[in-house]
Amino acid sequence: MFNQIGARLSAMMFIQFFIWGAWYVTVGNYMKTVGLGNDVIGNAYSVGPIAAIISPFILGMVADRFFSTEKVLAFLHILGGIAIYCAPMMVDAEGDPAGRMFLALLLVHMLCYMPTLGLTNTLAFHNMTDNEKQFPLIRVFGTIGWIVAGILVSKILKADVTAVPLQVAGAAGVVMGIYSFSLPHTPPPSAGKAVSIRDILGLDALVLLKNPSFLIFIVCSFLVCIPLSAYYAFAPVFVGDVGFEDPGFIMSFGQMSEVLFMLVMPFFFRRLGVKWMLIVGVFAWVLRYGLFSAGAVDQVTWMILIGILLHGICYDFFFVTGQIYVDKKADIAIRGQAQGFLVLITLGLGMFIGAQVAGQLGASILTETGEAALSQWKTFWAIPAVGAAVIMVIFAILFNDKVNNKEGVDEVH
Repeated sequence: MFNQIGARLSAMMFIQFFIWGAWYVTVGNYMKTVGLGNDVIGNAYSVGPIAAIISPFILGMVADRFFSTEKVLAFLHILGGIAIYCAPMMVDAEGDPAGRMFLALLLVHMLCYMPTLGLTNTLAFHNMTDNEKQFPLIRVFGTIGWIVAGILVSKILKADVTAVPLQVAGAAGVVMGIYSFSLPHTPPPSAGKAVSIRDILGLDALVLLKNPSFLIFIVCSFLVCIPLSAYYAFAPVFVGDVGFEDPGFIMSFGQMSEVLFMLVMPFFFRRLGVKWMLIVGVFAWVLRYGLFSAGAVDQVTWMILIGILLHGICYDFFFVTGQIYVDKKADIAIRGQAQGFLVLITLGLGMFIGAQVAGQLGASILTETGEAALSQWKTFWAIPAVGAAVIMVIFAILFNDKVNNKEGVDEVH
């Protein structure tokens, strides 16, 4: 498998996720240090979901039809890299205490970055001979890239509260852009096809909502992403407040567990089925937030570390299982649209609303510093824990579906 093409694609995935991992975890700590409030941190973690909502238009109307994939990757990464490298320069801009220019450049970066997630997958699939066997081996280098980025900026450079992670991400983005020109030529997959807003938005997938259980799945997936967003926006800040010296490095333990649980996921999937995989995934979020809340006041480090290590279950069992469920429920003709619709509902709308809610919660609850802040963290984490628990119970009661697979029909209950 790891011939020259495999090695080049693996390097592509490594740099792709190194860029995101370099800044995404630590930006909240940096913003707190330079005096930007918790509401602004919530806004910073809203730019990704906004970009996730808009990126299908970039892919569907331009990238998929008019330009080769490697050239679009190069352009987007270079532009996005420059934007995020320059973002810290805007923090001290006069007359901009709310960090609007900083947020604007973060948004430009994410508008460039989000489409590249789909583009790298497209390029990889186009240049592989056995997608099911080869893609997981290539994609895992993306997770390794995220981990390495966290170790570099946090453990080695000790830069959690500085602008360095943003600058590292910017430099890596430019490197990725230049490297993209050397990737195998991949022609636009939809060249010559008419542009359809219906296709881009995945509206044909709405027919799946006629199935009551699929509707429950979509609604609960949307709702549960709201409390889930608090982790991405504020867990690194929390980890720093409770006394860990290198928050970005500590947070990378979550990605390490993600690799492990991705490997064992097929074992659990065969035994639990879709419904219980999703329930376990959401319960892991409830447990994580409960551990954060219980461990905050006394700074119980083992509770917080376990909460972080649950990330493999939290992410793989919920998000990846959801993608598998949608793939099984959708006819092949609308399978791509159905996956796009799921991304729009969860990583787009759900995470955007969640980031805004988390920002407002942070602004209203997290008003103290030092030891006085620890009791406020207890309250802060208790709220998404309760929210996720309520949604989990609703889903467990109302969801009862069957999915088809190659072996026949499996009951999902």
